[in-house]
Amino acid sequence: MPLVLLQAMTNSPNSSSENRSLNFDKLDSRIQRWIWASGWTELRDAQERAIPLILAGDKDVIIAASTASGKTEAAFFPILTSLVVENNTRGLAMYVSPLKALINDQWQRLETLAEALEIPVTPWHGDITGSRKSNFLKNPFGCLLITPESIEAMLMRNGSGVAGILAGLRYIVVDELHSFMGSERGRQLQSQLRRIELLLQRRLCRVGLSATLGDMNGAKQFLRPEDANAVELVVAKDGNQELQVLVKGVLVPNKRLEAPAEQEQEDESDLAAKTAIVTHLFQVLRGSNNLIFPNSRSLVEFYADRLRRCCENAGVPNEFWPHHGNLSKEIREQTEAALKQRERPASAVCTNTLELGIDIGAVKSVAQIGPPPSVASLRQRLGRSGRRKNEPAILRGYAIESELSPKSSLSDLLREGLIQSVAMVRLLTKGWYEPIPTDGLHASTLVQQMLSVIVQYGGLQARQLWDILCEKGAFSAISGELFASLLRRLGQLEIIFQDKTGLILLAPKGERICEHYSFYAAFSSEEEFRIVTAGRTLGSMPITRPLVPNGFIIFAGRRWQVISVSQEDLVIDVRPGAGGTLPSFEASSGAMIHDRVREEMRDVLRNNEPIVFLDQVALKFLEEARDYYKRLGCNESWIRQAGNQTQLLLWKGDRIQDTLLLMLQAKGFKGINEGLCISLTNTTVGDVITAMEEIMRGPPIDALDLASAVQMKMRHKWDALLPDDLLTASFASENLDVRGALAVIGSIVEVTGHG
Repeated sequence: MPLVLLQAMTNSPNSSSENRSLNFDKLDSRIQRWIWASGWTELRDAQERAIPLILAGDKDVIIAASTASGKTEAAFFPILTSLVVENNTRGLAMYVSPLKALINDQWQRLETLAEALEIPVTPWHGDITGSRKSNFLKNPFGCLLITPESIEAMLMRNGSGVAGILAGLRYIVVDELHSFMGSERGRQLQSQLRRIELLLQRRLCRVGLSATLGDMNGAKQFLRPEDANAVELVVAKDGNQELQVLVKGVLVPNKRLEAPAEQEQEDESDLAAKTAIVTHLFQVLRGSNNLIFPNSRSLVEFYADRLRRCCENAGVPNEFWPHHGNLSKEIREQTEAALKQRERPASAVCTNTLELGIDIGAVKSVAQIGPPPSVASLRQRLGRSGRRKNEPAILRGYAIESELSPKSSLSDLLREGLIQSVAMVRLLTKGWYEPIPTDGLHASTLVQQMLSVIVQYGGLQARQLWDILCEKGAFSAISGELFASLLRRLGQLEIIFQDKTGLILLAPKGERICEHYSFYAAFSSEEEFRIVTAGRTLGSMPITRPLVPNGFIIFAGRRWQVISVSQEDLVIDVRPGAGGTLPSFEASSGAMIHDRVREEMRDVLRNNEPIVFLDQVALKFLEEARDYYKRLGCNESWIRQAGNQTQLLLWKGDRIQDTLLLMLQAKGFKGINEGLCISLTNTTVGDVITAMEEIMRGPPIDALDLASAVQMKMRHKWDALLPDDLLTASFASENLDVRGALAVIGSIVEVTGHG
């Protein structure tokens, strides 16, 4: 079936050849010759506009443009020109990347450009030889390509000597800016940038590069927290790139056997649906380069294995390769190499590890199995397709939905997976992406930065630590009271101590922590908890949502009630939970869905406008969903009774729904946020409405009180070292939205006419 033309998608076009470049002559003549020798006839829009801003060097700059639009050159054409014009043999530019593989790509890319100017390019990460690093330290100029972890090591190992090493530093380029925002690693990078400027006692020009930014003001605030208004934006003008989309519906027959909740069973229906997807992928993707995104590492392994077997059965060389974070470096590099070479076609079955800008060349299409984690992620993935001139970006989606029965869940009746996919594609074409939350305290990373700064300076007064990290630093949202609480906690744990002069130093335990190479990373790999019932392990899963005593989780298609949790042993003890039929749809990798996505889902269901990019099976799913939406009165009512379950259809994002659920749990309700709805057990509609009225009439709700009831607040690497008050505050800042939840309850109470 042919793909359906949807509508234009944003991309960065070349500047008009009819207009002579205004800024080409500002570049060094050797860069001009390199541009002509590379076959370029003009500068692209982002490059043209970035040159004068970066050459001036007195303001920070963010360059936002689509993948393969020349963002790297937009930054480094003027940066290298500036280093040459100044004729400063110690002139230095630092390029910060989230990935070592991306550094290796940019190294090759920049070296050919910088070679003409006799400017060295030095990659610096764990796989680079000590001799190359030593050469840079002896003569530190040119372009340094580095990760945040290596910056941390440099600051700690060289102490005050870093000021000499980076004396010629003029520019810091942060690539894939969006990948840092809202994360522990991003807060680490913000702290490092401030620490470097404090050492050099001057402001540096920061340049952020990104293909996907849903909130430009948030990006400016991230790049220069203390002076966001001074950040200049270069947002590439929209072009007209064709986007072709087809979403195929895949039916899972309703043949699941009834079995006791604690018994495992192989679901032949699910296997048949996955096999149908494998067959279609093999038919349509063979012979070209593509990216295939399932929604978990285990599914990557499943689809890569089955597609490889298809190649073997057909007697042809393998064209399908796995790629995810748990694979060894060698296996990931084999996949990347297969995509880069052009002798024979190759497709990668991957997680978000191939979303970022690793050079794998152009791919013909992107396949998404199930809904993507976010609109921003979908945009990033599609940026890999349609990079050759006059080629469209192609997206194939697969919506797996269960056959309906009298026992079908609300999620299945409303075809949640399909509707979420449709909503995300529609938002993508409207140019909307999720804004990245930047208001978290990130107290785990404060622990790391505090210990790192103590090592860097050999000891500091408490006031000096506060000045560097909090007062005007990356952790300015941390109060003095919480900062003092953290110092006391680290002292009690014998990680730091204070000498007679008031100097804060590392204790032996702290020294051992900082000496280990793993300390340099602010993040740790996502930990999975073993799910155990009656002494038997059911499997493992990451916990990304608030969990309270006697709360519920969904695992292996069943509802389980939590008996106990061991954070140290990573074990959750559960028993089978009562309740209605569970949804077959599972949210992609625990992704937090934004309010705007759920609102768009509701628009898809309540309007009858055609969705032109669905195949016949998916169209049937859509018709069923719209029919049930009307029959169940979902447009008129936000709450419904389904047996002993009371379901709240709020059409809000997970942060608000998680918060509202905690408010209700504080009043004795038991339930779970299932995504499309909040499902409460053994209660009635009247009970819920009465509770909401009481919430609105009651005293103000404190996010800290809600967070204190949550088990497993430790989500990040150094959370175990935090005092309870700071851990609770940090968790609340990143996961809860009390104001948003109260606004929802207020509107409900107003509509019901009570209170």
